[in-house]
Amino acid sequence: MAIYILQLLGVAVSAVSGALAAGRKHLDLLGVIVVGVVNAVGGGTLRDVLLDRHPVFWIERPTYLYVILGATLLTVVYAKFFKPPYRALLVADTFGLALFSISGAQIAEQVELSYLLIVVMGTMTGTAGGLLRDVLLADIPVIFTRSRIYATAAIVGITAYLLLQEIGLLQTWAALISMTVIVSLRLAAIIWGLMLPIFSLSDSPPHD
Repeated sequence: MAIYILQLLGVAVSAVSGALAAGRKHLDLLGVIVVGVVNAVGGGTLRDVLLDRHPVFWIERPTYLYVILGATLLTVVYAKFFKPPYRALLVADTFGLALFSISGAQIAEQVELSYLLIVVMGTMTGTAGGLLRDVLLADIPVIFTRSRIYATAAIVGITAYLLLQEIGLLQTWAALISMTVIVSLRLAAIIWGLMLPIFSLSDSPPHD
């Protein structure tokens, strides 16, 4: 039930993020809905396929699609009357990242994967939807931009989640603390421009 609630929150927030991103590209209503759906279910779908979990989570429970459609349409209506700032997209994406990363890690735990694979599956769940969204919108995927910590925040948060359980913390508290870690790292990266070291073989400086 905890995973189900996390995923419902995750798809809702991710649908908002996808709708805001699509709106910045002036897509029509169908385009906004498609981007919202892809952003919300992309990571979880890839995870379920790799883990051979059938049916895929949103096919097994169509409630996810209703939540996505509702969140997307509410975002469209809101944006008709108020212009959301660009940072609203980043904040929505941040909370989606945290919710999906930890719920993905919990699902990987259920099938008793190694800690390394739990981190991989959780990170994939949190980031793949946004990657697909950016590809559809012809943007450089956020996961690859050097100016903001993104997947790294998910990796650190999931690692914290596993370590907190190892020292005896209840799963619920470990999940909440770890999501806070992910959100804090991501928001710090957005506000202060935190980034990982750059690797470049070129003599010229890297360009954004």
